[in-house]
Amino acid sequence: MNTLRIERLTREAFAPFGDVIELDGARHYPINGGTTERFHDLARVDVGAAGGRPLINVFRGQPRALPIEISMMERHPLGSQAFLPLADLRYAIVVAPAGELDSSRLRAFVTQGWQGVNYAKGVWHHPLLALERVSDFIVVDRGGEGPNCDEQSLPEPWRLLLEPGLAQT
Repeated sequence: MNTLRIERLTREAFAPFGDVIELDGARHYPINGGTTERFHDLARVDVGAAGGRPLINVFRGQPRALPIEISMMERHPLGSQAFLPLADLRYAIVVAPAGELDSSRLRAFVTQGWQGVNYAKGVWHHPLLALERVSDFIVVDRGGEGPNCDEQSLPEPWRLLLEPGLAQT
């Protein structure tokens, strides 16, 4: 079985797959008479293809123990999909570039507490991988007519392992 090592999630490393949604380094300014800080334009929501409209959902992920076997991937060809955790809990992310699925190009990341991700349209990703306990996420994705989820099995499974240095956030 192939082994996929998990990297720390950063904006630079994740850029080929979409956006990292985090407050560090984000453009922000006070609003509402100075009582609120607005962190502005954190991700590109791209759901308008073929008459799509934005949906806001809550996903509840069940925790998975490492190592995790990765045997399938999915993509949303008509829109982006953003995951925003509702608690400061790590979760794992497995992605591959948009286009033809090439399992040799899989990458894995672990979040550093409160970080979200926005998968760009067509980017391959594994379904939600909560790690520590049951985890709730706000998910912004595409609603509207037509199918918007392709699933594909990998030719052979990959084992997802967390490097010792990433065991703690």
